Amino acid sequence: MPDWPAHVFWWHLYPLGFVGAPIRDDVDPDAEPVHRLERIEPWLDHVIELGLNGLLLGPIFASETHGYDTVDHFRIDPRLGSDADLDRLLAASRERGIRVLLDGVFNHVGRGHPAFQAVLAGGDTTLFRGRWVDDRFEPEVFEGHGALVALDHSSDATADLVIDVMCHWLERGIDGWRLDAAYAVPPEFWARVLPRVRERFPEAWFVGEVIHGDGAAIVHASTMDSLTQYELWQGIWHGIADGNFFELSHAIERHDELLAAYAPQTFVGNHDVTRIASAVGRDLVPHALAVLFTVGGTPSVYAGDEFGWTAVKEEREGGDDAVRPEFPATPAEVTGVDERILDAHRALIALRRRHPWLWRARTDVVEVTNTTLVLRTAVDAEAVIVALNLGDAPVSLPAADAATVVTGDGMLADARVELPPRGWAVLER
Repeated sequence: MPDWPAHVFWWHLYPLGFVGAPIRDDVDPDAEPVHRLERIEPWLDHVIELGLNGLLLGPIFASETHGYDTVDHFRIDPRLGSDADLDRLLAASRERGIRVLLDGVFNHVGRGHPAFQAVLAGGDTTLFRGRWVDDRFEPEVFEGHGALVALDHSSDATADLVIDVMCHWLERGIDGWRLDAAYAVPPEFWARVLPRVRERFPEAWFVGEVIHGDGAAIVHASTMDSLTQYELWQGIWHGIADGNFFELSHAIERHDELLAAYAPQTFVGNHDVTRIASAVGRDLVPHALAVLFTVGGTPSVYAGDEFGWTAVKEEREGGDDAVRPEFPATPAEVTGVDERILDAHRALIALRRRHPWLWRARTDVVEVTNTTLVLRTAVDAEAVIVALNLGDAPVSLPAADAATVVTGDGMLADARVELPPRGWAVLER
Protein backbone atom coordinates (compact mmCIF):
# COMPACT_ATOMS: atom_id res chain seq x y z
CA MET A 1 0.00 0.00 0.00
CA PRO A 2 1.31 3.51 -0.77
CA ASP A 3 2.15 5.93 2.04
CA TRP A 4 0.11 8.92 0.88
CA PRO A 5 -3.41 7.77 1.93
CA ALA A 6 -2.36 8.19 5.56
CA HIS A 7 -2.26 11.96 4.99
CA VAL A 8 -5.31 12.50 2.75
CA PHE A 9 -8.79 13.46 3.96
CA TRP A 10 -11.48 13.41 1.30
CA TRP A 11 -14.21 15.77 0.14
CA HIS A 12 -16.79 13.46 -1.42
CA LEU A 13 -19.21 14.76 -4.03
CA TYR A 14 -21.74 13.37 -6.50
CA PRO A 15 -20.83 15.13 -9.76
CA LEU A 16 -24.08 14.82 -11.74
CA GLY A 17 -26.06 16.38 -8.91
CA PHE A 18 -23.36 18.89 -8.00
CA VAL A 19 -23.34 20.46 -11.45
CA GLY A 20 -27.10 20.35 -11.95
CA ALA A 21 -27.11 17.78 -14.76
CA PRO A 22 -30.39 16.02 -15.68
CA ILE A 23 -30.60 12.60 -14.03
CA ARG A 24 -33.62 10.81 -15.53
CA ASP A 25 -35.15 13.08 -18.15
CA ASP A 26 -33.58 14.19 -21.43
CA VAL A 27 -30.51 11.97 -20.96
CA ASP A 28 -28.67 10.91 -24.11
CA PRO A 29 -25.38 9.09 -23.44
CA ASP A 30 -24.27 9.94 -26.99
CA ALA A 31 -25.12 13.65 -26.89
CA GLU A 32 -22.62 16.41 -27.49
CA PRO A 33 -20.75 17.28 -24.26
CA VAL A 34 -22.09 20.03 -22.02
CA HIS A 35 -19.12 21.38 -20.10
CA ARG A 36 -20.47 21.25 -16.58
CA LEU A 37 -17.48 19.51 -14.95
CA GLU A 38 -15.69 22.85 -14.84
CA ARG A 39 -18.16 23.94 -12.14
CA ILE A 40 -16.20 21.88 -9.61
CA GLU A 41 -12.97 23.85 -9.99
CA PRO A 42 -14.12 27.00 -8.12
CA TRP A 43 -14.70 24.76 -5.10
CA LEU A 44 -11.17 23.38 -4.88
CA ASP A 45 -9.95 26.26 -2.74
CA HIS A 46 -12.86 25.54 -0.37
CA VAL A 47 -11.54 21.98 -0.06
CA ILE A 48 -8.12 23.31 0.95
CA GLU A 49 -9.63 25.93 3.27
CA LEU A 50 -11.47 23.18 5.15
CA GLY A 51 -8.16 21.39 5.63
CA LEU A 52 -8.95 18.56 3.23
CA ASN A 53 -6.73 17.46 0.35
CA GLY A 54 -8.63 14.76 -1.52
CA LEU A 55 -11.47 14.86 -4.04
CA LEU A 56 -13.58 11.69 -4.07
CA LEU A 57 -15.76 11.90 -7.17
CA GLY A 58 -18.92 9.91 -7.72
CA PRO A 59 -19.48 8.36 -11.17
CA ILE A 60 -18.38 10.46 -14.15
CA PHE A 61 -18.55 7.98 -17.04
CA ALA A 62 -21.20 7.89 -19.76
CA SER A 63 -24.38 6.40 -18.34
CA GLU A 64 -28.12 6.25 -18.85
CA THR A 65 -29.40 7.94 -15.67
CA HIS A 66 -27.75 8.28 -12.25
CA GLY A 67 -24.21 7.32 -13.24
CA TYR A 68 -24.24 3.78 -11.87
CA ASP A 69 -25.68 2.36 -15.12
CA THR A 70 -22.50 2.85 -17.13
CA VAL A 71 -22.53 2.47 -20.91
CA ASP A 72 -18.91 3.49 -21.61
CA HIS A 73 -16.15 3.36 -18.98
CA PHE A 74 -13.71 5.12 -21.31
CA ARG A 75 -15.77 8.25 -21.95
CA ILE A 76 -16.77 11.14 -19.69
CA ASP A 77 -20.54 11.45 -19.35
CA PRO A 78 -21.55 14.13 -21.90
CA ARG A 79 -23.76 15.69 -19.21
CA LEU A 80 -20.49 16.51 -17.42
CA GLY A 81 -18.27 17.32 -20.38
CA SER A 82 -15.29 15.82 -22.13
CA ASP A 83 -11.88 14.27 -21.47
CA ALA A 84 -10.40 17.76 -21.70
CA ASP A 85 -12.69 18.95 -18.90
CA LEU A 86 -11.45 16.16 -16.64
CA ASP A 87 -7.85 16.90 -17.59
CA ARG A 88 -8.34 20.52 -16.48
CA LEU A 89 -9.91 19.44 -13.20
CA LEU A 90 -7.05 17.02 -12.53
CA ALA A 91 -4.48 19.71 -13.32
CA ALA A 92 -6.21 22.24 -11.06
CA SER A 93 -6.33 19.66 -8.29
CA ARG A 94 -2.64 18.79 -8.65
CA GLU A 95 -1.72 22.49 -8.46
CA ARG A 96 -3.34 22.55 -5.00
CA GLY A 97 -1.96 19.22 -3.83
CA ILE A 98 -5.38 17.57 -4.01
CA ARG A 99 -5.54 13.83 -4.76
CA VAL A 100 -8.40 12.55 -6.94
CA LEU A 101 -10.31 9.30 -6.60
CA LEU A 102 -12.78 8.05 -9.22
CA ASP A 103 -15.84 5.86 -8.68
CA GLY A 104 -15.45 2.57 -10.53
CA VAL A 105 -18.74 0.78 -11.21
CA PHE A 106 -17.43 -2.67 -12.06
CA ASN A 107 -20.14 -4.93 -10.67
CA HIS A 108 -22.71 -4.10 -13.33
CA VAL A 109 -23.43 -1.93 -16.37
CA GLY A 110 -26.50 -0.28 -17.87
CA ARG A 111 -28.65 -2.19 -20.32
CA GLY A 112 -27.60 0.25 -23.01
CA HIS A 113 -23.96 -0.81 -22.78
CA PRO A 114 -22.85 -1.82 -26.31
CA ALA A 115 -21.59 -5.20 -25.13
CA PHE A 116 -24.98 -6.05 -23.65
CA GLN A 117 -26.82 -4.74 -26.67
CA ALA A 118 -24.66 -7.08 -28.73
CA VAL A 119 -25.80 -9.97 -26.52
CA LEU A 120 -29.43 -9.10 -27.18
CA ALA A 121 -28.62 -9.23 -30.88
CA GLY A 122 -27.25 -12.74 -30.50
CA GLY A 123 -23.63 -11.89 -29.72
CA ASP A 124 -21.08 -13.10 -27.19
CA THR A 125 -22.27 -13.34 -23.55
CA THR A 126 -18.75 -13.60 -22.08
CA LEU A 127 -19.01 -10.42 -19.98
CA PHE A 128 -22.35 -11.18 -18.34
CA ARG A 129 -23.95 -13.54 -15.85
CA GLY A 130 -27.24 -15.06 -16.90
CA ARG A 131 -28.90 -17.96 -18.63
CA TRP A 132 -30.51 -18.80 -21.93
CA VAL A 133 -34.24 -19.37 -21.94
CA ASP A 134 -35.11 -20.79 -25.32
CA ASP A 135 -33.38 -18.32 -27.63
CA ARG A 136 -33.41 -15.40 -25.19
CA PHE A 137 -30.59 -14.45 -22.80
CA GLU A 138 -31.86 -13.51 -19.34
CA PRO A 139 -29.14 -11.61 -17.47
CA GLU A 140 -28.69 -11.51 -13.75
CA VAL A 141 -29.22 -8.01 -12.38
CA PHE A 142 -27.93 -6.07 -9.39
CA GLU A 143 -30.19 -6.30 -6.33
CA GLY A 144 -33.37 -6.53 -8.37
CA HIS A 145 -32.67 -3.45 -10.49
CA GLY A 146 -33.54 -4.56 -14.01
CA ALA A 147 -31.59 -1.67 -15.54
CA LEU A 148 -28.31 -2.87 -13.98
CA VAL A 149 -26.90 -5.94 -15.73
CA ALA A 150 -24.43 -7.97 -13.67
CA LEU A 151 -20.97 -8.64 -15.06
CA ASP A 152 -19.51 -12.14 -14.92
CA HIS A 153 -16.56 -11.89 -12.55
CA SER A 154 -15.37 -15.40 -13.34
CA SER A 155 -14.65 -14.28 -16.90
CA ASP A 156 -11.17 -13.30 -18.04
CA ALA A 157 -12.82 -10.80 -20.38
CA THR A 158 -14.37 -8.97 -17.43
CA ALA A 159 -11.04 -8.88 -15.58
CA ASP A 160 -9.29 -7.55 -18.68
CA LEU A 161 -11.95 -4.86 -19.14
CA VAL A 162 -11.67 -3.64 -15.55
CA ILE A 163 -7.88 -3.61 -15.70
CA ASP A 164 -7.95 -1.63 -18.94
CA VAL A 165 -10.39 0.92 -17.48
CA MET A 166 -8.42 1.35 -14.28
CA CYS A 167 -5.10 1.77 -16.05
CA HIS A 168 -6.55 4.13 -18.64
CA TRP A 169 -7.64 6.68 -16.03
CA LEU A 170 -4.65 6.17 -13.75
CA GLU A 171 -2.52 6.98 -16.78
CA ARG A 172 -4.57 10.16 -17.18
CA GLY A 173 -3.60 11.24 -13.68
CA ILE A 174 -6.07 10.00 -11.06
CA ASP A 175 -4.75 8.55 -7.79
CA GLY A 176 -7.00 5.57 -7.21
CA TRP A 177 -10.44 4.03 -7.26
CA ARG A 178 -13.52 3.71 -5.10
CA LEU A 179 -14.88 0.29 -6.06
CA ASP A 180 -18.65 0.61 -6.12
CA ALA A 181 -20.69 -2.33 -4.76
CA ALA A 182 -17.47 -4.20 -4.03
CA TYR A 183 -19.43 -6.33 -1.57
CA ALA A 184 -21.32 -7.88 -4.53
CA VAL A 185 -18.12 -8.90 -6.31
CA PRO A 186 -16.20 -12.04 -5.28
CA PRO A 187 -13.01 -11.00 -3.46
CA GLU A 188 -11.10 -13.35 -5.74
CA PHE A 189 -11.93 -11.12 -8.67
CA TRP A 190 -10.22 -8.12 -7.09
CA ALA A 191 -7.28 -10.36 -6.19
CA ARG A 192 -6.91 -11.17 -9.90
CA VAL A 193 -7.29 -7.56 -11.04
CA LEU A 194 -5.63 -5.25 -8.52
CA PRO A 195 -2.13 -6.78 -8.51
CA ARG A 196 -2.01 -6.43 -12.29
CA VAL A 197 -2.97 -2.76 -12.01
CA ARG A 198 -0.42 -2.19 -9.25
CA GLU A 199 2.32 -3.58 -11.49
CA ARG A 200 1.90 -0.44 -13.58
CA PHE A 201 0.68 1.96 -10.88
CA PRO A 202 2.16 0.95 -7.51
CA GLU A 203 1.03 4.22 -5.89
CA ALA A 204 -2.66 3.67 -6.67
CA TRP A 205 -5.10 3.27 -3.75
CA PHE A 206 -8.24 1.11 -3.84
CA VAL A 207 -11.15 1.41 -1.42
CA GLY A 208 -14.10 -0.93 -1.72
CA GLU A 209 -17.70 -0.12 -0.93
CA VAL A 210 -18.53 -2.87 1.55
CA ILE A 211 -21.66 -2.52 3.66
CA HIS A 212 -21.35 -5.65 5.81
CA GLY A 213 -19.21 -8.73 6.33
CA ASP A 214 -15.82 -9.61 7.78
CA GLY A 215 -13.79 -6.59 6.67
CA ALA A 216 -10.40 -7.99 7.60
CA ALA A 217 -11.06 -11.23 5.71
CA ILE A 218 -12.36 -9.33 2.67
CA VAL A 219 -9.28 -7.11 2.55
CA HIS A 220 -6.99 -10.12 2.89
CA ALA A 221 -8.75 -12.09 0.15
CA SER A 222 -9.30 -9.18 -2.25
CA THR A 223 -6.04 -7.19 -1.78
CA MET A 224 -8.09 -3.98 -1.56
CA ASP A 225 -6.39 -1.33 0.57
CA SER A 226 -9.46 -0.15 2.46
CA LEU A 227 -13.21 -0.60 2.86
CA THR A 228 -16.04 1.79 3.65
CA GLN A 229 -16.85 1.68 7.38
CA TYR A 230 -20.62 1.45 7.48
CA GLU A 231 -20.68 -0.18 10.91
CA LEU A 232 -19.00 2.84 12.51
CA TRP A 233 -21.30 5.20 10.58
CA GLN A 234 -24.33 3.38 11.95
CA GLY A 235 -22.87 3.40 15.45
CA ILE A 236 -22.31 7.15 15.31
CA TRP A 237 -25.73 7.90 13.82
CA HIS A 238 -27.81 5.64 16.05
CA GLY A 239 -25.69 6.16 19.13
CA ILE A 240 -26.37 9.89 18.97
CA ALA A 241 -29.88 9.93 17.47
CA ASP A 242 -31.22 7.22 19.80
CA GLY A 243 -29.39 8.38 22.92
CA ASN A 244 -27.59 5.04 23.16
CA PHE A 245 -23.84 5.51 23.38
CA PHE A 246 -23.45 1.83 24.22
CA GLU A 247 -24.13 1.12 20.54
CA LEU A 248 -21.41 3.57 19.51
CA SER A 249 -19.03 2.14 22.12
CA HIS A 250 -19.53 -1.32 20.65
CA ALA A 251 -18.97 -0.02 17.11
CA ILE A 252 -15.71 1.63 18.18
CA GLU A 253 -14.48 -1.60 19.75
CA ARG A 254 -15.25 -3.41 16.50
CA HIS A 255 -13.53 -0.61 14.57
CA ASP A 256 -10.38 -1.12 16.61
CA GLU A 257 -10.27 -4.76 15.55
CA LEU A 258 -10.31 -3.72 11.88
CA LEU A 259 -7.43 -1.27 12.38
CA ALA A 260 -5.14 -4.21 13.03
CA ALA A 261 -5.68 -5.25 9.40
CA TYR A 262 -6.29 -1.99 7.49
CA ALA A 263 -7.38 1.64 7.85
CA PRO A 264 -11.10 1.85 6.97
CA GLN A 265 -12.59 4.73 5.02
CA THR A 266 -14.69 6.51 7.63
CA PHE A 267 -17.58 8.94 7.16
CA VAL A 268 -20.75 10.36 8.69
CA GLY A 269 -22.31 11.16 5.32
CA ASN A 270 -22.19 10.11 1.68
CA HIS A 271 -24.33 10.16 -1.47
CA ASP A 272 -26.37 7.13 -0.39
CA VAL A 273 -27.50 8.08 3.13
CA THR A 274 -29.53 10.69 4.98
CA ARG A 275 -27.40 13.73 5.80
CA ILE A 276 -25.94 13.70 9.28
CA ALA A 277 -27.69 16.98 10.24
CA SER A 278 -31.04 15.36 9.48
CA ALA A 279 -30.06 12.09 11.15
CA VAL A 280 -28.99 13.51 14.52
CA GLY A 281 -30.08 17.17 14.47
CA ARG A 282 -27.86 20.13 13.71
CA ASP A 283 -26.96 20.76 17.36
CA LEU A 284 -25.42 17.29 17.67
CA VAL A 285 -23.48 17.22 14.40
CA PRO A 286 -20.25 18.31 16.18
CA HIS A 287 -20.57 15.24 18.41
CA ALA A 288 -20.54 13.01 15.32
CA LEU A 289 -17.60 14.90 13.83
CA ALA A 290 -15.60 14.64 17.05
CA VAL A 291 -15.76 10.85 16.79
CA LEU A 292 -15.10 10.77 13.03
CA PHE A 293 -11.91 12.84 13.23
CA THR A 294 -10.40 11.29 16.35
CA VAL A 295 -10.72 7.56 15.68
CA GLY A 296 -8.48 5.66 13.28
CA GLY A 297 -9.21 5.47 9.58
CA THR A 298 -9.27 7.61 6.45
CA PRO A 299 -12.05 10.20 6.96
CA SER A 300 -14.19 11.86 4.32
CA VAL A 301 -16.65 14.76 4.38
CA TYR A 302 -19.70 14.57 2.13
CA ALA A 303 -19.98 17.87 0.28
CA GLY A 304 -22.53 20.13 1.94
CA ASP A 305 -22.37 18.47 5.35
CA GLU A 306 -19.85 21.12 6.40
CA PHE A 307 -22.57 23.77 5.95
CA GLY A 308 -25.10 21.87 8.06
CA TRP A 309 -27.26 20.98 5.06
CA THR A 310 -30.19 18.66 5.75
CA ALA A 311 -31.76 16.01 3.49
CA VAL A 312 -33.44 12.66 3.94
CA LYS A 313 -32.88 9.65 1.69
CA GLU A 314 -36.12 7.93 0.71
CA GLU A 315 -36.65 4.43 -0.64
CA ARG A 316 -38.33 5.35 -3.93
CA GLU A 317 -37.36 6.38 -7.43
CA GLY A 318 -35.59 9.70 -7.07
CA GLY A 319 -35.24 9.12 -3.34
CA ASP A 320 -31.54 10.06 -3.51
CA ASP A 321 -32.12 13.42 -5.18
CA ALA A 322 -32.38 15.39 -1.94
CA VAL A 323 -28.97 14.22 -0.73
CA ARG A 324 -27.42 14.85 -4.19
CA PRO A 325 -28.32 18.51 -4.81
CA GLU A 326 -26.98 21.07 -7.21
CA PHE A 327 -24.36 23.39 -5.71
CA PRO A 328 -24.07 27.12 -6.35
CA ALA A 329 -21.31 28.38 -8.63
CA THR A 330 -18.98 29.30 -5.74
CA PRO A 331 -18.80 28.72 -1.98
CA ALA A 332 -19.47 32.43 -1.44
CA GLU A 333 -22.99 31.90 -2.79
CA VAL A 334 -23.98 29.29 -0.19
CA THR A 335 -26.73 30.55 2.10
CA GLY A 336 -28.04 29.29 5.43
CA VAL A 337 -24.64 28.11 6.64
CA ASP A 338 -24.56 26.75 10.19
CA GLU A 339 -21.34 28.44 11.30
CA ARG A 340 -21.04 26.23 14.38
CA ILE A 341 -20.93 23.12 12.19
CA LEU A 342 -18.53 24.72 9.71
CA ASP A 343 -16.22 25.81 12.53
CA ALA A 344 -16.31 22.31 14.02
CA HIS A 345 -15.22 20.82 10.69
CA ARG A 346 -12.32 23.24 10.41
CA ALA A 347 -11.15 22.73 13.98
CA LEU A 348 -11.40 18.95 13.94
CA ILE A 349 -9.78 18.55 10.53
CA ALA A 350 -6.93 20.80 11.73
CA LEU A 351 -6.54 18.64 14.84
CA ARG A 352 -6.49 15.51 12.72
CA ARG A 353 -3.84 17.00 10.47
CA ARG A 354 -1.65 17.86 13.49
CA HIS A 355 -1.81 14.24 14.62
CA PRO A 356 -1.14 11.97 11.62
CA TRP A 357 -0.66 9.05 14.02
CA LEU A 358 -4.46 8.95 14.45
CA TRP A 359 -4.70 7.09 11.12
CA ARG A 360 -4.11 3.67 12.71
CA ALA A 361 -4.50 4.55 16.41
CA ARG A 362 -6.71 2.52 18.76
CA THR A 363 -9.46 4.07 20.86
CA ASP A 364 -10.34 3.18 24.46
CA VAL A 365 -13.77 3.81 25.93
CA VAL A 366 -13.02 5.55 29.24
CA GLU A 367 -16.63 6.01 30.33
CA VAL A 368 -20.01 5.35 28.74
CA THR A 369 -23.66 5.81 29.67
CA ASN A 370 -26.66 6.14 27.38
CA THR A 371 -26.06 9.88 27.02
CA THR A 372 -22.41 10.47 27.93
CA LEU A 373 -19.21 9.15 26.41
CA VAL A 374 -15.49 9.64 26.95
CA LEU A 375 -13.03 8.24 24.39
CA ARG A 376 -9.24 8.23 24.48
CA THR A 377 -7.25 7.59 21.30
CA ALA A 378 -3.52 7.29 21.83
CA VAL A 379 -0.15 6.21 20.52
CA ASP A 380 2.80 6.16 22.91
CA ALA A 381 2.84 9.48 24.80
CA GLU A 382 0.32 11.25 22.56
CA ALA A 383 -3.41 11.15 23.24
CA VAL A 384 -6.63 12.82 22.12
CA ILE A 385 -9.68 12.66 24.38
CA VAL A 386 -13.31 13.17 23.33
CA ALA A 387 -16.08 13.97 25.82
CA LEU A 388 -19.73 14.03 24.69
CA ASN A 389 -23.02 14.85 26.40
CA LEU A 390 -26.41 14.22 24.81
CA GLY A 391 -28.40 15.13 27.90
CA ASP A 392 -30.30 18.30 28.77
CA ALA A 393 -28.32 18.84 31.99
CA PRO A 394 -24.62 19.70 32.47
CA VAL A 395 -22.29 16.82 33.30
CA SER A 396 -18.82 16.30 34.76
CA LEU A 397 -16.82 13.56 33.07
CA PRO A 398 -13.35 12.11 33.57
CA ALA A 399 -10.79 13.86 31.39
CA ALA A 400 -8.37 10.92 31.45
CA ASP A 401 -4.88 12.46 31.12
CA ALA A 402 -5.97 15.49 29.07
CA ALA A 403 -4.04 18.71 29.62
CA THR A 404 -5.94 21.18 27.45
CA VAL A 405 -9.22 21.68 25.62
CA VAL A 406 -8.64 21.98 21.87
CA THR A 407 -12.15 22.63 20.64
CA GLY A 408 -15.76 22.35 21.72
CA ASP A 409 -17.63 23.91 24.61
CA GLY A 410 -16.16 22.05 27.59
CA MET A 411 -13.98 23.27 30.44
CA LEU A 412 -11.16 21.35 32.11
CA ALA A 413 -10.89 21.39 35.91
CA ASP A 414 -9.29 18.95 38.39
CA ALA A 415 -8.94 16.10 35.89
CA ARG A 416 -12.59 16.49 34.92
CA VAL A 417 -14.19 17.97 31.85
CA GLU A 418 -17.31 20.01 32.50
CA LEU A 419 -19.81 19.93 29.64
CA PRO A 420 -22.96 22.02 29.24
CA PRO A 421 -26.25 20.46 28.14
CA ARG A 422 -25.71 18.69 24.79
CA GLY A 423 -22.09 19.80 24.94
CA TRP A 424 -18.91 18.34 23.50
CA ALA A 425 -15.17 18.78 23.79
CA VAL A 426 -11.97 17.43 22.29
CA LEU A 427 -8.89 17.57 24.47
CA GLU A 428 -5.20 16.77 24.11
CA ARG A 429 -2.76 15.26 26.52
